[in-house]
Amino acid sequence: MFIGHHAVAFAAKAAAPRVSLGTLFLATMWIDLIWPLLLLLHVEIVQIAPGNTRFTPLAFVYYPYTHSLLAVAIWSIGFGAIYWIVKRVWTAAWLVGLVVLSHWVLDFVVHRPDLPLFLDRMKVGLGLWNFVAGTLAVELATFAVGLLLYLRATRAKDAIGRYAFWALVAFLLVLYVAAVLGPPPPSVRTLVFMGIAAWLMPLWAWWADRHREPRAGSGSV
Repeated sequence: MFIGHHAVAFAAKAAAPRVSLGTLFLATMWIDLIWPLLLLLHVEIVQIAPGNTRFTPLAFVYYPYTHSLLAVAIWSIGFGAIYWIVKRVWTAAWLVGLVVLSHWVLDFVVHRPDLPLFLDRMKVGLGLWNFVAGTLAVELATFAVGLLLYLRATRAKDAIGRYAFWALVAFLLVLYVAAVLGPPPPSVRTLVFMGIAAWLMPLWAWWADRHREPRAGSGSV
């Protein structure tokens, strides 16, 4: 899932309007942000294998430190703990940690049985990626709901809050369409550099969200 993960960040903002959307983007993307770094170091392994599933050409060979349930749970606890140390808000820290954990849950829905529960063992996955129409329907619907919840919880304070935010939404959708309709990455190295460039997304989300404010009556977590 791609925009499905970002939908979680948008929805979480509705539950905790005082938490930066940049923080929530970082949390929901965290697993996929550190993954290309481990690929670059040859700690984890992916292959470009068109036909591996009908939706994605990637074959996830070995990624226990980023995508096993145990690893994601540890990342989730660590992320939430760091947030609490910095902000001292328990409820928000719990939410941020759960957003990290949500990445594995959504991946479990779409991946074929290649997600390990513990290290590289006991691999699971429901395999929605083998059904293109179903994947599109679930991801786009999830994204629409998350976006709607965000818009109901916040409003733009100025032009940046309006246009930078909608530019972010448009960029996410363009990336998604390009991934669906475009050719596979030419190499793992290219995939790694694309993944490293994704570190800019939380910064963009932080910038746009900084120019927005909670609507009256929204939560204060």
